[in-house]
Amino acid sequence: MAEISKPKVESSTALVTGGTAGIGRATALALARDGFFVWVHGRNAERGNATVQAIEAAGGRAKFVAADLNDIDAVECLAEAVGEVDVLVNNGGFSWFGPTTDLEPAEFDALFAANVRSAYYLVAALAPKMAKNGGGSIVNLGSMAGQVGLAGSAAYSATKAALAALTRSWAAEFSPSHVRVNAIAPGPVFTDGASPERITALGEATLLSRAANAEEIAEVIAFLISDKASYITGAVIAADGGRTAI
Repeated sequence: MAEISKPKVESSTALVTGGTAGIGRATALALARDGFFVWVHGRNAERGNATVQAIEAAGGRAKFVAADLNDIDAVECLAEAVGEVDVLVNNGGFSWFGPTTDLEPAEFDALFAANVRSAYYLVAALAPKMAKNGGGSIVNLGSMAGQVGLAGSAAYSATKAALAALTRSWAAEFSPSHVRVNAIAPGPVFTDGASPERITALGEATLLSRAANAEEIAEVIAFLISDKASYITGAVIAADGGRTAI
């Protein structure tokens, strides 16, 4: 792993939800490389501490913070624990695929709580502080599933479409106070929790005829957070190998 550069701004802090695996872990590593102190959120302390150790081994700074995104009280405690941040990456949540008739109400509610409600209340708690401090950046993890119809993903797709809508509204609300809000909509990505067969099949339907790896998505997130993207807000950036272009 490449050595992490010295932070550009010593006080720059980022919270990455779901930062212990997959896209979240890759994003935490990328932001630490770029000089941020990273709050690595997750539920599994072993994986969280392993991510922190990987960041520290490369010269970065990070700390693990546990919270169940399905629990609104835990989400509020998470916001209190991190205090003020310059960057929020709403990556945490989970997916569910299957026939519409098979999704139980409790699982439906949990899906929206983790994927949408947690992001909503983290933004409610942290974005005003960013505005008060002169600005910040928020990136929400959408999905190509929120842009195109995929059989078996109705509820999951709805959560990702909701995040895209929230992104536009939050940009209208907070960007006049210099808080940029964007979303990234990945296509199929190989992660620990995804079925390799399903991801491979989805990847073959993209214009690039392959799925992405988590690091490719993390680099787009890092770009959106950086000063290089200083004029981008309210956007949903497709990182899907061209799938939604066709």
